[in-house]
Amino acid sequence: MMAARNNTASVRWPAIDGLIGIFVCLLIAGCTVGPNYKRPDAPVPPAYKENNGTQATVPPPNPPGGTWKQAQPADDVLRGKWWQLYGDSQLNTLEDKVAVSNQTLKAAVEQYLAARDQVRVSRAAYYPTLSVGPTGTRERQSQNRPLFAPGEEVTYSDLVAAGQASWEPDLWGSVRRSVEASRSNAQASAADLANVELSIRAELATDYFELRGLDTDQKLLDDTVKSYSTSYDLTVNRKKGGVATESDVSLAETQLQSTISQSIDVGVARAQYEHAIATLIGVPASSFGLTAQPLNLALPQLPTGVPSALLERRPDIAIAERQAQAANAQIGIAIAAFYPNITLSGSGGFESQSITTWFQGPSSLWAIGGSAAELIFDGGRRHAVTDQARHSYEQAADNYRESVLNAFQEVEDNLAALRIYQQEAVSQQSAVLSARRSTQISTNRYKGGVTTYLEVLTAQAAQLANERAQADLTTKQFSSSVQLIRALGGGWDTSQLPQIR
Repeated sequence: MMAARNNTASVRWPAIDGLIGIFVCLLIAGCTVGPNYKRPDAPVPPAYKENNGTQATVPPPNPPGGTWKQAQPADDVLRGKWWQLYGDSQLNTLEDKVAVSNQTLKAAVEQYLAARDQVRVSRAAYYPTLSVGPTGTRERQSQNRPLFAPGEEVTYSDLVAAGQASWEPDLWGSVRRSVEASRSNAQASAADLANVELSIRAELATDYFELRGLDTDQKLLDDTVKSYSTSYDLTVNRKKGGVATESDVSLAETQLQSTISQSIDVGVARAQYEHAIATLIGVPASSFGLTAQPLNLALPQLPTGVPSALLERRPDIAIAERQAQAANAQIGIAIAAFYPNITLSGSGGFESQSITTWFQGPSSLWAIGGSAAELIFDGGRRHAVTDQARHSYEQAADNYRESVLNAFQEVEDNLAALRIYQQEAVSQQSAVLSARRSTQISTNRYKGGVTTYLEVLTAQAAQLANERAQADLTTKQFSSSVQLIRALGGGWDTSQLPQIR
């Protein structure tokens, strides 16, 4: 009988060891429930419609009395500090201050850091929780309690130094999906940071060019005021000589004062742009100023790249795509709730009624165990949560596709604007040259006594209107080029997303 029992033991224990081994492997490996993420499909055109098969925008025709210096891009896509394409040292200096002083950008940085910390919070669920703490009590029990035995101690001390450990192994991938969701949200936050920075830098460049455009307008009006002053003096002298009338003098004075008023009015908009730039670079508006400088920069060629690359170069598209992955991970978290929860726990320490024997061997205590729990009925809650997660993912996927469509629209809008402005600039330049010739002819006719001053005034007004329109058109071209850079992602790409572990 004894031998038989020994033989039985030799057969049964390896089987138990095997079961334990399988269980341990299951704990270590586990499985990850829920769908694996795949980037949602989005419509991508083969080429930009407004690019006419070329890879770069075309600068406007040469302005009167000068030429544009065409900047040459180093590659077929934007890279790095895109604002340096314009070759303006003052703009470069202002853009360099954005990363250091802009408060909106600083807030976005903190938001990203908080999202990155959330990844660490989610990863902490991989590991067991450990706690330890000593306790000491002095207790007296009632002698009138039930089952009291005469002579039994009623006053005693209880000293305990124990620790507890608890671990819920990630058998179904709930923690892994949580980490995946947190990581995707952190990358979305990083993309949002890039998008905020791109928006701020583009706004700064746009405000800068608008301000320089107003400086051009200001110089044009100041030069016109000088010209009109000369015409006014000529009319006054001609009246003294009996050649001109009082009406001619009044017309000349009206035109002069009206132009002076327009020149003064430009200062309002210029001051507002100057204050906006101060806020963007993080300095008080009252302590910031820019000297007047007309907009005579080179309008650079802007490489657009291929449409398929836009999906990797727009931070707002990256935000939507990362949010879709986070939503997809939530499906796995919801599905994991259908599986049992397994918890392993243990505790150990020392307990004694005297401090002298507290940490001796006989005072040691320990316990180890595990539990499994499966939810049998929840009124359909888990099914509803899973369906909700699936719908949230579909919503995120639709938002991603919408962001792609909006991105292509913005690129096409600004490509079209630059193309149309270029055509308009050709016509406007001809109009300015014709207006100048008309003014010269009318002035000569007036000096020769052939016509009245009204003809000169009409020609001068047409010249000023066309020259201001030309200056405004140049500003629009620079603003549209900045908006095109923004629409193309400003040199950013998804390889700059942090690889958070």
